[in-house]
Amino acid sequence: MTTPNRWSDLERPPLGEAALRRAVIAPDSPWTSLDVVEATGSTNSDLAQRANAGAPEGAVLVAEEQTAGRGRLDRQWSAPPRSGLFFSVLLRPADVPVERWGWLPLLAGVATATALSRAAGVDTALKWPNDLLVTIDGEERKTGGILAERAGTDGVVIGIGINVSLRTEELPVPAAGSLALAGAKGTDRDPLLRAVLRSLADWYGEWRAAAGDPAASRLQQTYAAGCATLGREVRAELPGGRELVGTAVGVDDDGRLVLATADGEQAVGAGDVVHIRRA
Repeated sequence: MTTPNRWSDLERPPLGEAALRRAVIAPDSPWTSLDVVEATGSTNSDLAQRANAGAPEGAVLVAEEQTAGRGRLDRQWSAPPRSGLFFSVLLRPADVPVERWGWLPLLAGVATATALSRAAGVDTALKWPNDLLVTIDGEERKTGGILAERAGTDGVVIGIGINVSLRTEELPVPAAGSLALAGAKGTDRDPLLRAVLRSLADWYGEWRAAAGDPAASRLQQTYAAGCATLGREVRAELPGGRELVGTAVGVDDDGRLVLATADGEQAVGAGDVVHIRRA
């Protein structure tokens, strides 16, 4: 049997750039451009450079492969070519108070999880703040993540990475997963990407119309309803090497995770959260 090279895996066809543009760029859509590149280090880094050079809001950059993708806390994110969706979008929410921009990665999480649940037929949950979880053989696995970064004074680049067709032997770590391994009804990336971008456009429009108010836009309630972290005992690994253990009881108005601890309720705004499993 001939081993497929990086571009010849027939089970992983390339994205249709022209068709995607026709589908997502419209007068009533926030998306103003869409480019697909074969490979890049990081779509977030590339789009941030475009943003600093004056790119308009709504630019979408998609890569068939990322060689230096980054997750939260500077973790590396890599996958075989065409095995997932790796893309970034540029938003410039000038009409929303800056103090509410922290909701954007959570908004992207809600939009992506909602879209994947519908388009792939896979129940997708959120691990605070914005990891995408699926269930494989009764176990929660991370199949995607979101990273938001400021771009200049008025822009935010949101990067989204989703493992779509990764096979068991291709998983980077045992805790990773993919839509295919979770039993997705289809792994055609074109409709999945269209679904995520449309969902993101809808949620972004609602959030902006509410001036970024997470309650008025229904974002806070919807996030809480889909967050697998709530109700669980967790360990929050905080900056500076500190740890906080408690039960996740809510998400406050600033998008922080609220923990009920032995010392009372405390809000966590940054750090890594681990779901504690009890035998």
